[in-house]
Amino acid sequence: MRKRLKASIMSKKLAQAAMCLSLLTGTFAAVLPANVAFAETQPEADTPLNKQNLKPLSVQSLETLENGVKLNLGDYQGFIRLFAEDMAKISVVKNGEDEFISPGIAKKDWKTPKFSSKETDKEYILSTSELTVKINKQPFGVKFLDKQGNVINEDAAQGVGYENGKPYAFKKTDATENFYGFGEQSGGLNKRGKSLGMWNTDAYSYNKNTKYLYTSIPFFIGLKDKKAYGIFFDNTYRSYYEMASEKDDYYYFYANGGTLTYYFINGPEIGDVIDRYTELTGKSETPPMWSLGFHQSKWGYTPEELVNVAKTYREKKIPLDTMHFDIDYMDGYRVFTWNDQYKQALKTLKDEGFRAITINDPAVKQDENYRMFQEGTAKDYWAKNPDGSTFYGDVWPGRSAFPNFLKSDVRNWWAGNLGTLLNEGVDGIWNDMNEPAVFDGPFHTMPLDVVFEGDNGEKKLHTEYHNLYGHHETEATYNGFLKNKPNTRPFVLTRDMYAGTQRYAALWTGDNVSNWEHLQMSIPMNANVGLSGVPFVGNDIGGFAKSPGNVPTPELFARWIEVGAFLPFARDHYDNSAKSGLGSGQEPWEFGKEVEDISRKYISMRYELMPYLYNQFKESAENGQPVQQPLVYQFQDDAKTYNIEDQFMFGDSMMLAPVVKEGQTSREVYLPAGETWVDYWTGKKYEGNQSITVNAELGTLPIFVKNNSIIPRQEVEQSTDEKKLENLILDTYLDNKASYSFYEDDAETLDYKQGEFNLTNFKVEKKGNHIEFEQDKKAQNYDSAIKSYTLKLHDAEQPKKIQAAKHKYDQVGSLEQLNGQESGYYFDSAEHVLYVKIPADEDRGVKIQ
Repeated sequence: MRKRLKASIMSKKLAQAAMCLSLLTGTFAAVLPANVAFAETQPEADTPLNKQNLKPLSVQSLETLENGVKLNLGDYQGFIRLFAEDMAKISVVKNGEDEFISPGIAKKDWKTPKFSSKETDKEYILSTSELTVKINKQPFGVKFLDKQGNVINEDAAQGVGYENGKPYAFKKTDATENFYGFGEQSGGLNKRGKSLGMWNTDAYSYNKNTKYLYTSIPFFIGLKDKKAYGIFFDNTYRSYYEMASEKDDYYYFYANGGTLTYYFINGPEIGDVIDRYTELTGKSETPPMWSLGFHQSKWGYTPEELVNVAKTYREKKIPLDTMHFDIDYMDGYRVFTWNDQYKQALKTLKDEGFRAITINDPAVKQDENYRMFQEGTAKDYWAKNPDGSTFYGDVWPGRSAFPNFLKSDVRNWWAGNLGTLLNEGVDGIWNDMNEPAVFDGPFHTMPLDVVFEGDNGEKKLHTEYHNLYGHHETEATYNGFLKNKPNTRPFVLTRDMYAGTQRYAALWTGDNVSNWEHLQMSIPMNANVGLSGVPFVGNDIGGFAKSPGNVPTPELFARWIEVGAFLPFARDHYDNSAKSGLGSGQEPWEFGKEVEDISRKYISMRYELMPYLYNQFKESAENGQPVQQPLVYQFQDDAKTYNIEDQFMFGDSMMLAPVVKEGQTSREVYLPAGETWVDYWTGKKYEGNQSITVNAELGTLPIFVKNNSIIPRQEVEQSTDEKKLENLILDTYLDNKASYSFYEDDAETLDYKQGEFNLTNFKVEKKGNHIEFEQDKKAQNYDSAIKSYTLKLHDAEQPKKIQAAKHKYDQVGSLEQLNGQESGYYFDSAEHVLYVKIPADEDRGVKIQ
């Protein structure tokens, strides 16, 4: 969360450890007063792959399997298994060693697709309807082809295998291939030419060149010849990716240990790859709607500030759902405890209608009088040193033990203890410091030889378990909701992930910095997280970390809130400015009236678009698609989108082109090919496949909407709990035909999993001399409060008449008048916008002539 140490824990021993850390990392970590930030933490130097020590493998014999083939590779055995028409698992393990399945895998049982096999002197070939796998025997290598016979991906001459215990795979590439995903990474969108690494690291105050960040998702998407494939290198050790960084004709990946295990997925669409990958590792759940509202947080809020800040949002009519409680709410940073004053603040916030989220860290204070420490010690629940003694490290509470989350009993224990938070009225849990971060450990974490023992007595060293630690803690937290708040949708926010953690939690991108560089890189960072199967992602709006020269100016915060209001997870969170001595607060009103008004405008827009945003998350739960999408996701046939990282799609229909450079008041916007685009603010239409320059004065976020789109909206509310949705606005941009499938449930419980939801298909179509609106109620198993729809047609003409069968709709003189009646229409001649109020139970087509 932050390495700005408080004086209360800045012991001499910790200061010495921090100095040692600075020497080890080669960075300057000044051990000065508690308000001085430590330097960015990174792990020990990379372990390179010795290319002179690669040993090619050869197929000596083979054995057919029910779902593929087993290969005798001498000292190793290979398995090529077909899990679906478009997915294969490739494993190379030592003789006698089992194939590897990590906790990241959600679906283990696959129905074997229909396939054929064929053997020649040189090859063994497996073919499904979508994918052909050609296995070269001498030397061993794998080539993947699509159903047209085009090579999608193939092993390079260096091959696959193990180099001094390090599993590796080399792949051919060419200069036209691009790479995306890899989870949370700094820098830009397209990772071609990059050297990447995965080792979960508390990288406080990272920058665009920082290699190791908080999460490890070893999955990436290759895009070649406008066709996409995916590779998930399922290895929990520290891993490395050289993506054509050495030469243009190959890339490779490897790890410090473990097995060579990867899954290959053929698209050809990027969305197809993500859908299959999230079937393998798990889809995100449909979140509670309140969690999609705006969040406010600070490290260091007093109990009084928590209440007063929330009330100020209401007084200023800036929508807000949730206040976050950082580590100060605990009793001496002891997890699952309360300071009574903060507990009272929680009660006051709940009485005022706000939601609350409390932070939770894995470290348990070494205190013989502390229940959690007593229980964990009595039950032998801690991570161990190699000699079997309990490992202790310094974190916020001081000397602490660390739960062994590899063991299910420990996870269940942790889940049960969440009642101390959830039963007090807490709505969500915020997992922090779970890389795990250890202040006095080597490279800010545990030693690599710390031992974790599993359910069956198997032992894993920290070097293998490190990247899974937060995953299992987050699983326990998610299950804690199910145990303590049955039938309530969990909301868990985490800083640490492995592949598959998306099925338990949302992600925020850690301790970013209040500067323009971080605003710029947040967009491609979120895009790659989304392409890695994690749709619920966000960054600390305004930046968390502060230092001289890195504090948000009014202009920076205004631009950040313009972006932040449209993040999947939207939270203003910042460092303890009072303790650092660097400026005042970071709430919207702290930057003057202009910025306050800009904040209100865009946060209000988020709440107006809540039906659209909620439906986008429902789509993500079904097919894994990102909510914040890079343009390449939807427009992979348009090569001009492949490197655009300062524009993004907000859901399926809206494209945002934010200003991310200081002093800029206009900007160039690329409009992808294949669509007609409508300027959200002016209504002007543009054909795609061109760049235009648009005005972007402070307070103006360029937004474009795909023509032939319906965007469900509502009237602005101050929180998602303020009132029931009774009038659904169907914001329609029509050229010939637009449609939308609108999903609705109670947005809070798990009843939707039992079928309690509504699904209504809307269609608006030009037919000859009239426009027709139709609805088709596909499912009606939820007691909706929606009484009416307001069809809002842009670029419209004054109608002669509007009717449903013989029922004629009356024209009224104002939008306010229309809102007060059950049906009718209003035409805004100045804006050329037609509003038609339609009863929700209207089962006939509505004709506009």
